[in-house]
Amino acid sequence: MTTRKRIPRNGKTAREVSENRLAHSQHHGNGQTDPRENYLSRAEERRQKIRELRKTGLSIRAIAVEVGCSVDTVHNAINSDA
Repeated sequence: MTTRKRIPRNGKTAREVSENRLAHSQHHGNGQTDPRENYLSRAEERRQKIRELRKTGLSIRAIAVEVGCSVDTVHNAINSDA
């Protein structure tokens, strides 16, 4: 049985790919792209939009498609209002 030499993806070794990913993660700090305040305000705006759409009579699945989130996220936003 002959062994074939593995050709690295895109001409890079596993080590080179790993080091490249590490460099990118260090470049972005802790991985967050927005400050926490921005994230929390966007999340609250999304919850408010979900509540408004629910009051118009849309189903939970339709709201999830409209907002671009999961059905569970919609369900949690509606229940957190109560």
